[in-house]
Amino acid sequence: MALWTMILRKMASNKWLQLNLWFGLTICVALFSSMPLYSDAILQRTLTKELQEIQHQSGVYPGFMRISTSVSSSVMDEKTTSAISRADQFAASIPERTGIEAMSSYQQRKTHKMKVYGADASDQEKKIQKTTGIFKSLSDMEKRVKLTEGRMPQDRQDGIFEALVTQKFLLSVKRGLGDELLMVSPEADRSTFRVIPVGLIETDPAADPYLPYLTTDEENGFLIPFEQFEREFIEGGKARLTELEWRFALNYEQLTVEKTGQFTKAATDVKRYFRGKLGVEEVNIPATETVASYEGKQKKLDLMMLSLYVPVMMMLAFYIYMSANLIIDRQKTEIAVLRSRGASRFQIMCIYVLESTLLGISALAVGPILGVWFTKILGASNGFLEFVQRSALEISLSSDAYRIAVIAVSGAIMLILIPAFLASKVSIVSHKQQSARLAHTPFWYKAGIDFLLVGISLYLLYNFNKRQADLKRLALDSELLQMDPLVFLIPALFILGGGLLVLRIYPWLIRIIYVSGKKWWSPPLYSSLVQISRSSGQYLTINVFLIMTVATGIFSANAARTINDNLDSKIQYSVGTDIVITSKWESNALPPVNMASAAQTGSANSEFTEQRRVQYTEPPFTPFEELEGAESVAKVFRKEEARFSAKESGTSGKVELVGINTLEFGNTAWMKNGLMDYPLNSYLNLIAPNPKAVLISRSLADKAKLEPGDTISVAWDGLNQIPLTVYGIIDYWPSWNPLAVSRDAEGKGTDPFLIVGHLSTIQNRLAIEPYEVWLKLKDGVSSQEIYTQLEQSKVPVTSLRDATQELVRSVNDPFRMAINGVMTLGFVISMLICFFGFLLFWTLTLAGRSLQYGVLRAMGMPFRHIIGMLVSEQMLTSVAAVLIGVMIGNVTSERFVPLFEMSFATTDQVPPFQITYQLSDYLQVYGIIGSMLIIGLTVISFRLSRTRIAEALRLGEE
Repeated sequence: MALWTMILRKMASNKWLQLNLWFGLTICVALFSSMPLYSDAILQRTLTKELQEIQHQSGVYPGFMRISTSVSSSVMDEKTTSAISRADQFAASIPERTGIEAMSSYQQRKTHKMKVYGADASDQEKKIQKTTGIFKSLSDMEKRVKLTEGRMPQDRQDGIFEALVTQKFLLSVKRGLGDELLMVSPEADRSTFRVIPVGLIETDPAADPYLPYLTTDEENGFLIPFEQFEREFIEGGKARLTELEWRFALNYEQLTVEKTGQFTKAATDVKRYFRGKLGVEEVNIPATETVASYEGKQKKLDLMMLSLYVPVMMMLAFYIYMSANLIIDRQKTEIAVLRSRGASRFQIMCIYVLESTLLGISALAVGPILGVWFTKILGASNGFLEFVQRSALEISLSSDAYRIAVIAVSGAIMLILIPAFLASKVSIVSHKQQSARLAHTPFWYKAGIDFLLVGISLYLLYNFNKRQADLKRLALDSELLQMDPLVFLIPALFILGGGLLVLRIYPWLIRIIYVSGKKWWSPPLYSSLVQISRSSGQYLTINVFLIMTVATGIFSANAARTINDNLDSKIQYSVGTDIVITSKWESNALPPVNMASAAQTGSANSEFTEQRRVQYTEPPFTPFEELEGAESVAKVFRKEEARFSAKESGTSGKVELVGINTLEFGNTAWMKNGLMDYPLNSYLNLIAPNPKAVLISRSLADKAKLEPGDTISVAWDGLNQIPLTVYGIIDYWPSWNPLAVSRDAEGKGTDPFLIVGHLSTIQNRLAIEPYEVWLKLKDGVSSQEIYTQLEQSKVPVTSLRDATQELVRSVNDPFRMAINGVMTLGFVISMLICFFGFLLFWTLTLAGRSLQYGVLRAMGMPFRHIIGMLVSEQMLTSVAAVLIGVMIGNVTSERFVPLFEMSFATTDQVPPFQITYQLSDYLQVYGIIGSMLIIGLTVISFRLSRTRIAEALRLGEE
């Protein structure tokens, strides 16, 4: 008890330092615990949304699963019956295998087709009757069908089958309910079955909203009781079975990211089990591809977030170590006294272990809850220091969050104990000797840590740039937004090393300033220059803090802005405008022919291989022009398999031909500035007067050795080539990718070619074929309004690309949200740490120099001069550190932000990766830093104004 009393008294005597240390530990716990919380919450929300998108696109419940297999055996022997029984048992275990509850399920059985006619049919009617039907059964039949007339069938034992039928089927056999029908098997045994339809049915969607039974799937059949079907056809073998089917509606909301591997394995096991077990199988699980894409995604997201947190983790470690070191510095005399009175180093370390553990436990109590708040910030981020109103993430504290939090606290406690361990080996004599000596040179200064950090970061930068050059040269792909942790670690090392390197030089600059004007400096400035030049090491901690905070903030802002801008530009460029639509065109094209079956039947002759021109009928364009909310509409014809020939060089080959109307296209297309030598409209104005004028890609110009004024001929599919005149050479064009798909080891590959001409010329002199319709929307108009109008106009849309929707999906991508959120959160945390560190440092500095200020006041120095000294000191230290941070942040952005290009797919990174700077980001950083300095300076000035001269002098006498 005495030990705990001593520990609590020690902590109370340094309550502000202990509070700062606890703050650092709590932030550390919150930061680490937010990683699994965010990855769990955001991936779960994204997975659920993508599963719901399956239902939106295909109209199928996201948890739908259908297993169908034929029965190859013609005889229902014991082996086949046993195989069906085992298949039923396996199917029943599917929900357990996936780990998801089945909301609904049913199974069907079907026999082979038989001829159907009335029992009283004449011989003539039997001959002309062509109706066929099957026996089928449905589990829980009474609950799944809607009885419109008659009654439910009964399981009879007299050889007669009572059945449910559809109205269409009953009309085809020309009989009514209650009339006896005969089913005659086409098999060799010519088995005959007596059937009495007793009820008419139709689909009842309300009976099962998850898995409705559709009577229209197999209308020509008799639906009999399931138990009777099992007894008569499976166990009795009275008819050959052709199909078995099981359907499930699994509760997709129970499908968590952790269960994706289990679900994918279960889907694979289902396909493997039914493959050839009874016959030809068909397994339809629409969610499989979506779910499989999430396997391992959580680990990748956690790794990326860990790499994103590297800079702020370095600041946290620095802050925690600084706070612990300040506490130990104030207690070194006490530690030395304990050592001189016989206390062992182990006993002293036990005291600090208990003290640190107490702080760690209290941080664990609050940190994970704060981590939930951090996670919500991550989910609401839309850019650097930008937030939007999204639906809140469903966050629940998990064991993983607490496990990581405990690991983080344990590591932080080890960091806290380092100063205590170093201090515990000093005796009272050694402590007094060290106190009497002047401040020694820091270890990093003597060891050249700054040079080492800068050298390592530049070496790794060189390797990354080399790797990036190889990716471009070979046109290799790298998976979208899969960040290498070193991409964030290297800039952090460079910022720290660069800051230390400048701080190595900075004291010499202060001395030069002092010496150059010491005869003219005012007393406050003179005193500040003397203080800083003689005690430059005293300001090292706060300077490093400010430099890392500002530099990291600027780098984070530029990196986030660059990533967001390049992702958005990539989507907008690939689409070319707001919405691209392709509608259905009528044509005389023949229906597709299965060439393999045609060859087997001997019909694979010139009729199938003859090339013929397809004539298209252009649909009305008026519905597009009349769309309310569309600012402009343009026709864009694209022919990827066109051919060109250049007589001057004798070159020919494939080319993508684009036909446009220059005025409409210029008003509709989106093009990023700076991609071409001149604005897009300048090129359009260039070719507008001449209907034969075209623009060609630079790759084509280099290949065919063409220049403006040369002639190039173009056509496709056996058409006669038409001569066109080259008016301009372009590097990019909306929606056209100028990059090669792949290259060999020597960097050689086939570059795509492009020709842009007038649509009217192409249609008049070549052919009229389907074109795309490009729409540019007015401000404030949603895509849904356009979709509704197209639906009301009954425009048959065959394909559609919506840039707005693609941008929304990109913004909501978990990896992109993590980048924006972590960079924003990291900067905010850095600001908080720096603010508290700033106040802590200057408050302790002020307390340590109370005697100096008291003497100056006693000598008659006005208080305004004291404030002037403080302001001068701040300008020469804190403000200078901010300016150094800005400089290092800009250099780091210029050198290291391009590394993020490796995180994008190289073959479709169009427009090219470009660093983006935005003034508002700098103003935000400057505003936050400036507010922090002003608030800190105000607090320090207030504390200084409360200092009493007599107390300061008496303290000096003591």
